[in-house]
Amino acid sequence: MEIHYGLSTVEKLDSSVITIGSYDGIHRGHFHLISKVKSLAVSNGLKSVLITFNPHPRSIVNEKNNTIDLIMSLDRKIEILSKIGLDILVVLEFDSSLMMIEAKKFLDSIVVEYFNPSTIIAGKNHAFGFKRSGDTKFLGDYCKNNKIQFEIVEPLKDGEIVISSTNIRKLIEGGYIRRANYELGSIFGFYANVVSGSGRGHKLKYPTANLVSIDKNQLFPKKGVYFTRCIIDGLSRYGMCNFGHRPTFEENKLVLEVHIFGDIPNNLYGNIIWIEFLERIRNEKKFSSVNNLINQLEKDEKTCLSLKYKYELGE
Repeated sequence: MEIHYGLSTVEKLDSSVITIGSYDGIHRGHFHLISKVKSLAVSNGLKSVLITFNPHPRSIVNEKNNTIDLIMSLDRKIEILSKIGLDILVVLEFDSSLMMIEAKKFLDSIVVEYFNPSTIIAGKNHAFGFKRSGDTKFLGDYCKNNKIQFEIVEPLKDGEIVISSTNIRKLIEGGYIRRANYELGSIFGFYANVVSGSGRGHKLKYPTANLVSIDKNQLFPKKGVYFTRCIIDGLSRYGMCNFGHRPTFEENKLVLEVHIFGDIPNNLYGNIIWIEFLERIRNEKKFSSVNNLINQLEKDEKTCLSLKYKYELGE
């Protein structure tokens, strides 16, 4: 897959099949749409193209709160898209000037000028351009006037619920991690730095790696205990993770710490690891004593080791 950051390195195409979107949290609905782009391109001997934006448009457009917690970082999206088999990915910097561009000008000066699409494929609720004026009706009219084929892809559903980044974000924040992972079509996770902690885990007989997300706008799951999987130097390791405030010790700082099963290097400080949230075990809880906390950690470990066995059988 060719990856272009901006248009300066793009070689203009005679024809293509293209789709456009923010793609925050590439999910099953996106896979469905992108597969149509790829299939149509292959059957017609054309290049498949996806145009996306970084940072997320909402972080620029929303003046009251210019941050948005992201389901996936740009690097993670690129990892997933590269496995799908797209030909070309274009990442446009979304800034104030791109925010102000009219929908027609965006199509004329970028989409048609560089990629000359024979077909544009979009989701039913897709919109782009200044104040999202380029909705599917506008796009359909534009394509008709410019002799471009236009196809709308209906959203996929999980039961009666439309699979969307918005709904997946709610699932993650609500602690429904298994359902979120199903709708994503991949496991929710992110890259994190291993930093020094208080060392309390060693005293509790459950040493932990304290993690800080690389992306400052990373979405986090609901506070609680999770069954997780980490990738450390290319090796997969299961573990149990706590995300919360350590209420037993009356701490206010929000901490993400993971106890990793099996043999790992003694000192992970400074390493970057990938952590995936597989299942949510329980809510965060304040215990009346350290011994009660240790007893619960032993139960959590048994639960997670049982899940580890099931996951290993399924791999």
